[in-house]
Amino acid sequence: MTESASARALLPLALFLALFLGAGIYFQQTGVDMAFYQLASPVAILPAIILGVLLSKQKFEERINTFVAGVGERNIVTMCMIYLLAGAFSTVAAATGGVDAMVALGLNVIPASFLLPGLFIIAAVVSTAMGTSMGTLAALAPVALGLGQAAEIDLALLAGVLVSGAMFGDNLSIISDTTIAATRTQGCNMSDKFKANLKISIPAAIITLIWLVTYDTGAVPPKIPEANLWLSLPYFFIIVLAVMGLNVFAVLTLGIILAAAFGMVTVGYEWVAFSKDIYAGFVSMQEIFFLSLLIGGLSALIRQQGGLKFLSNTVSNATKKLFKHQQQRAAFGVAGLTGLTNLAVANNTVTILLSGEVSKRLAEEGNLAPRQSASLLDIFACVVQGVLPYGAQALLMGASFGLAPIEVSVHTGYCFILAAVAIAMIIWRKPLEGREKLEPSTT
Repeated sequence: MTESASARALLPLALFLALFLGAGIYFQQTGVDMAFYQLASPVAILPAIILGVLLSKQKFEERINTFVAGVGERNIVTMCMIYLLAGAFSTVAAATGGVDAMVALGLNVIPASFLLPGLFIIAAVVSTAMGTSMGTLAALAPVALGLGQAAEIDLALLAGVLVSGAMFGDNLSIISDTTIAATRTQGCNMSDKFKANLKISIPAAIITLIWLVTYDTGAVPPKIPEANLWLSLPYFFIIVLAVMGLNVFAVLTLGIILAAAFGMVTVGYEWVAFSKDIYAGFVSMQEIFFLSLLIGGLSALIRQQGGLKFLSNTVSNATKKLFKHQQQRAAFGVAGLTGLTNLAVANNTVTILLSGEVSKRLAEEGNLAPRQSASLLDIFACVVQGVLPYGAQALLMGASFGLAPIEVSVHTGYCFILAAVAIAMIIWRKPLEGREKLEPSTT
């Protein structure tokens, strides 16, 4: 039985954040690359779980049962299965040449004078198709660096453009771990969240493109890598099926099969390699897989002890003082909670997993549709992640381009624009209503 609201119940969460953030700060100061990713998050959460068990007032056997029930919660297990399939698709498609095909396809249609907007579009498309901003940046950084040096473009600006495009896709992709986490925690369909996201992301992307067009990049012809463009079709295939509303398990399974089939026909992809790549894709998701299970268990302990109720009440009371409209209160509550959590953990997926349940409660209390809370949860996690100088994206691009991470962060224009557009639409209120009319505010 859930206890009354209790701030003490949040101590395990505070311990996890302190360990995760503290280790990152320490390694950052000692000059270690990817400082905030040296302490694996599934390890950092173990002391927090132990503390959560110790703080519980249940009998010891009941405490363990509460934790295990949280680990095995339906949404958590479903999310973990989706992670595995998403990892398998991404690995198989990359192994068959799909990433090169996506890059080549984009470069084939980009005029030299449209280089910055074009790279933003390529990064956005590739990230939407791959479902990972880090994978996108790793794939595009070498090509973009060569183009930037040839055209004598400010490399900090170029790096910021790539991160911007990568975060666009990370936020929208149906195989992104952030999308999977956001939709599962809020209880909505991926297609509904995708459509809600588009209403905010597309205007932000258009403004970003207009801004990028103002830069003169000359007329240096880009060097297009050799690739079989047919191999890009599986990416578009899964996007179309997802938007049509097909079950995500079916979408990803069909995507894996199609990517392998195209590879076997065009580049001699073998069955043995196919099986190994599927497993490699599973392995690539092991950290977020384990973390999701453990966070599910920790959340159950915190919820049982009244921690989530306390956090929900605190955020709700704060927003009530600032906004009269209930949907605005819920939307700003979700946005604020998500942003603050991401500042602490420097990982947008972890942020969504930690903030998801409280965000759902805020959305229910504020009559905000699940698709809207999922969209805002994902948007503000990606916004903060994209501008963090100690986030993985800025660290990777800084290392790839020989820049200080802060130089990359300040040039991620799309992330700042996305936040501004999202806030403007929350204030406007009407976009929150979506297709069906929600109940009017009673305050």
